[in-house]
Amino acid sequence: MVGRLPSFNRPPLPDDWLVSEILERRLVLQHSSVRPGQSVIEIGVGAHALATVPLAHALGEKGRVVAVEPVRWEHFSEIVGASGVGDRIDPLRADGRRLPLRTDCADMSVCVHGVRSLGQDEACVRVLREMLRVSPRLCIAESLPDARTPAQQAHLSMYNLREDALLAATGHRDDLRYRNLVALCALVERAGGIVEEQKSVDVDLPHALAYFPRSMIGEIGDPVRRAQLAAQWDDAWEQIRAFGEDQPPVGVVLARR
Repeated sequence: MVGRLPSFNRPPLPDDWLVSEILERRLVLQHSSVRPGQSVIEIGVGAHALATVPLAHALGEKGRVVAVEPVRWEHFSEIVGASGVGDRIDPLRADGRRLPLRTDCADMSVCVHGVRSLGQDEACVRVLREMLRVSPRLCIAESLPDARTPAQQAHLSMYNLREDALLAATGHRDDLRYRNLVALCALVERAGGIVEEQKSVDVDLPHALAYFPRSMIGEIGDPVRRAQLAAQWDDAWEQIRAFGEDQPPVGVVLARR
């Protein structure tokens, strides 16, 4: 599967970052209860189809993925086309809060490393409620704010700056901080889901996607806030240089309507 994928060399990301991220999604999906032959709706596909490709592979030749993403499609076609499983994937440009899909049109809905991009709690609940409308079961998987190693802490130190830096520089929130497993379950329950299983999974793989350029901090108008975040960025970057950057444990929540 991964041998067909194109290379996206984007310093300072390592050359194998795309393969590493897709392998991480594949390991996480092993805990999702997805089965061959099912139809699955994936929310928040993202520009690189990181979970879409391993999901389609896991579903087998008779399975289908409806890949839902509102905006970020930059490399989707290139990666899916090279994956060998593109005939199992149906892209859908749509807002996860208002899916143009009939009730119970799929066996399951999944969102892998996408909850943090859905917005504040109320927006998340609306998406999760839609996921439970179009399928009787859902699985969400998201990084947890836990660190068991210095490399995991290095990732969290850099990632935890993203929300504050983006807000200070642009006035908009994105890449919200990771929620803990209790909070993830609470979101599902607020959406009307009945949590059947929850777990923390440690995939033991590198994770280089917390990085953002220091130049973004230079765009912050408030000089005091700019200096604070610059110092924190420097500290986080030194941690990454010293210890590397690994994926924190991943919280997996399985629920039914």
